[in-house]
Amino acid sequence: MRRTATRRHYLMVRPTYFDVEYSINPWMDPRKPTFTEVAVAQWEWLRDLYLDLGHRVEQLEPRPGLPDMVFAANGATVVNGQVLVARFRHTYRCPESAAYLRWFRENGYHDVRQAQWINEGEGDYLVAGSRILAGSGFRTNAVSHTETQEFFGVPVVGLTLVDPCYYHLDTALAVLDDDTVMYYPRAFCADSRRLLEELYPDAITASDGDAAAFGLNAVSDGQHVVLPQAATGLIAQLREHGFEPIGVDLSELLKAGGSVKCATLELRAGSARSAG
Repeated sequence: MRRTATRRHYLMVRPTYFDVEYSINPWMDPRKPTFTEVAVAQWEWLRDLYLDLGHRVEQLEPRPGLPDMVFAANGATVVNGQVLVARFRHTYRCPESAAYLRWFRENGYHDVRQAQWINEGEGDYLVAGSRILAGSGFRTNAVSHTETQEFFGVPVVGLTLVDPCYYHLDTALAVLDDDTVMYYPRAFCADSRRLLEELYPDAITASDGDAAAFGLNAVSDGQHVVLPQAATGLIAQLREHGFEPIGVDLSELLKAGGSVKCATLELRAGSARSAG
């Protein structure tokens, strides 16, 4: 099957102040050394890759004292130029919201507001064609799903995460195009697994090893799929399904429980495809 790439518009934050100073997920261990210069070099490689693929990349200036700000996907959800800025669960990250609110308001976005309920942006909200897939269980409050649906006017499908290692939806599921996803079944409750099987009978499913390599924390433009190079099983499956996987090394960011998608917030000027 021939896949078609669509030019995308991304927002990223350089990991200038990246470090693991606290632990808010099972991947974070402040006792292990981190190397900011390595994180920056790996991040720059990812940014340059997006540019080489023809995508547009904006940058938001990082703030001192916010070591997780590199994970731009958590900062907001953007659909049809509307922006719902995150309300973080953990106090360590709460100050990030003000930076995102200011950036969007200063860059020509008019319909911008912060979520009322705990909502960690594209960490837990993934646009998939006619719908938004929404995670809950560890970070985003399920009550926020209704708020998000009303704000964007797009159907929101709730999915419950049950494994703390996959604390955001974007660590357990990736949208490849409007009709195709890949995901890790064990990260979801039984009802959510059944729902995913019904919605996406031809989905790619990840092995334990590929999920642990953060292979599902991926970014797709409909043809190219950028994901951690260690997820070799997913890379092979993507090729079999007609996609062009591109493996990258973001091992330094993985020390904080993040990878490709976590570092990439999509700025959608066009709306999600109309339902039906």
